[in-house]
Amino acid sequence: MKNTLLIVGVFLAVASALFAGGASEAEAAPEIAKNIMEMSWDEIVAQAKEEGEVYWYNWFLQDALRPLMAGFEAEYDIKVTIPDGTGDGNRQKLLAERNREVGDIDVLSNGGDIPNTMDFTQLFYGPITDILPEGSKLRTAINGGDSQGYGVAYWGNQTGIAYDPLRIDEADLPQTVEEFSAFMAANPGDFGFNYENGGSGPSFIQNVARHVASDVDFSDPGDDADKMARLAPVWDWFNSREDQFGVTGGNADSLTRLNDGEFVLVPAWEDHLAGLQNKNEIDRRIRFYIPEFGMNGGGNIVSVPLNAPHPAAAILLVDWLTSAETQTLFNVEMGTAPQHPDADASKALVPMEQRVHQTDWAPNPFGRTLMAEFIANVIQD
Repeated sequence: MKNTLLIVGVFLAVASALFAGGASEAEAAPEIAKNIMEMSWDEIVAQAKEEGEVYWYNWFLQDALRPLMAGFEAEYDIKVTIPDGTGDGNRQKLLAERNREVGDIDVLSNGGDIPNTMDFTQLFYGPITDILPEGSKLRTAINGGDSQGYGVAYWGNQTGIAYDPLRIDEADLPQTVEEFSAFMAANPGDFGFNYENGGSGPSFIQNVARHVASDVDFSDPGDDADKMARLAPVWDWFNSREDQFGVTGGNADSLTRLNDGEFVLVPAWEDHLAGLQNKNEIDRRIRFYIPEFGMNGGGNIVSVPLNAPHPAAAILLVDWLTSAETQTLFNVEMGTAPQHPDADASKALVPMEQRVHQTDWAPNPFGRTLMAEFIANVIQD
């Protein structure tokens, strides 16, 4: 159902006590004559240009994303500001400002699972897929959540296995849990993974668990004692191989030690690896694949708060972020998995045919409890 909130009159500047650099620094926001959800696309574009600026609260890679906004700014003559901030901090700011007539946030990024814990229908315009020109092509369900059109996917990420092709041929890459077991037995110490400071190792752990404890429902968020007890064979699988794998300090540590020759295979994030290679911090010889037994993937969404100071410019930025052209740009520059079906993914680290092996993250509290049990039964045991 479309929001019926009408934003009428002149928006006044409101000082933000919580975060510096927000839209409250503007002298005044333009007059909005009608609900943004009731405007034609031409009206939205015209109003957006009159607003002239937009504040996008995105919690990661702010420094890398800021220069990529030049294309939007040149096309529409609308300035994009990406303030510093964390995901949790940005959401707390949204909630703290929800009763203000005008907030500071125009566009808010969230993990695709956040709609499971926040009522997007009470906080954001929507369904914005009804007014975006290519709304029917955009994803609203990602990362185990579904925004119901109150947010759209703009960022796709994928875990997989990074490897050194100087030390293992592509034809010999392990594809199943049984093949990983055989690789570790034949090459003790050549495979390493993390259990904290990033999700690449936890993705490997979850997917081994799916295979070993095949009677456990990984789509169910429940974490009752009986369900957790049925994961005992998973802990046995890891403990029986504890001399065959290494434990790293996190996503970055895994890739650094792979790059330096300590490991042959490590779990990694596609976009993280691509970003480090683009900055020449990881050698471009390092490659990436998604094994057939699966690795978790997901992504992030963008939404427009009901009290956005520049709602038309916000909707226009969302359209630009999710367009095939920008999704191609993000793939080339940031290593993301494109979220528009017409985007060019030819520069991605993995071919499209491997993406069929993507699996979903186990929902919380089960996913969180699974990792706590792994630490208690494997790392600390």
